Amino acid sequence: MLLLKALIVGADVAAVAASFVVATLVIGWRQGWSWGDMQRMVLAGVVTLPVWPVLFARQHMYAARFLTRLFDELGRVVRVVLQGVAAAVVVAWAVGAPLPRGWVVTFLVVALVLVAAERVAVRSWFRRRRASGRSLRGVVVVGTNPEAVDLALALEPPEVGYRVLGFVGVEPDAPDELRGLPVHHGVSGTLEVAGALGAQGVIVATTGLEVGVSNQLLRDLLDAGLHVEVTSGLRDVTPERLTVRPLGRHPVVYLEPPRRLGWRAAAKRTFDVAGASLGLLLFLPVLAVAALAVKVTSPGPVLFRQDRVGRDGRLFAVLKLRTMVVDAEERLQEVLDLNEVDGPLFKLREDPRITRVGRWLRRTSIDELPQLWNVVRGDMSLVGPRPALPREVIDWDDELFERLRVRPGITGMWQVSGRSDTCFAEYQRLDLFYVDNWSILIDLGVLARTVPTVLSGRGAS
Repeated sequence: MLLLKALIVGADVAAVAASFVVATLVIGWRQGWSWGDMQRMVLAGVVTLPVWPVLFARQHMYAARFLTRLFDELGRVVRVVLQGVAAAVVVAWAVGAPLPRGWVVTFLVVALVLVAAERVAVRSWFRRRRASGRSLRGVVVVGTNPEAVDLALALEPPEVGYRVLGFVGVEPDAPDELRGLPVHHGVSGTLEVAGALGAQGVIVATTGLEVGVSNQLLRDLLDAGLHVEVTSGLRDVTPERLTVRPLGRHPVVYLEPPRRLGWRAAAKRTFDVAGASLGLLLFLPVLAVAALAVKVTSPGPVLFRQDRVGRDGRLFAVLKLRTMVVDAEERLQEVLDLNEVDGPLFKLREDPRITRVGRWLRRTSIDELPQLWNVVRGDMSLVGPRPALPREVIDWDDELFERLRVRPGITGMWQVSGRSDTCFAEYQRLDLFYVDNWSILIDLGVLARTVPTVLSGRGAS
């Protein structure tokens, strides 16, 4: 692992050094600097290179456990570059060689691009290593209750960076085996179990432990040099909404409420209108060709309008390019028993009502493009839960009605997480996660994942 960290530190320093060179060449060429001026400028930047690994380390960018969401890492990159630029400016001023403002701005932009690209490459490299079974941390999960099982499921994808080696049963009726892995009974033997299995860490499902037991367990594990992670007992809540503060001897987690009003709502609406308007302009030729194909290949209107349930339960007419025969709604009863998903949703890959052109439009998601006008009108958002049919809402439970607190979206977490491949329980969980944790960053992340999902046609129907 030391060699891997050294390689990553070298890549970080190389990206920063390249940024110094590129910024100097760009500004020097524009302002007619001599070769000697450029050399002095690069040297002034190189002097600060030893500071950069320290800045990266302070942002936990050399700790594998922080290799999580891409947007989190990009945020750390921004903080590192801003701090590094400030350090370069201070050092240059201290030695009596102040940096030109144009150079500073250019270096800032170039460094953000190059360091972010280098870090994305490092992430990709780590994902490939983990997919091949390397750079994984072997862990033991303490607990066999539903929270512990949920943890084990979350740790299964290799890109997460863990390999579950076994469980420690806390409950008296704990099974001898769970998910094909051994269950060792008795929390007091956790340290011995971890050693026998060669685990580097332990993850504790705290909902299955008493407070006194967990405290002693954590002391023993940490004294043995193991990595210890403890759950909060919460689920489907983003870390940004959590603040840990002391309450007597108890570290209490304060949960920030969802922020759906105020400037955040105005920012989302502005982003929606700007993005949808730009999308309509960019995709107008595509829409024209697709509309012509629909008109030429099957009788009936080009656009299909259907009542959907929007924010606060208001009905609106969603717009789509027609992909089915004109009497598709009347023929729904003929295919209801062929439904391929559970719950109130209806999905059928080989629906006989879909036209030949309609099948291609659905596979490419071009049929959804007219909904950009729904976004401009205010019926929908670019990102949000799927707009539901009135007949689906009839079968919702009370909790799922929470999704009506926000505008439905053209794309959403359900679509980029498998679309029609996911079960209804997952559909419900993802929608409620979005409603409870919405942020502009989440919207940007969903939009970024939508592109490869659409291009691959994964889960489309």
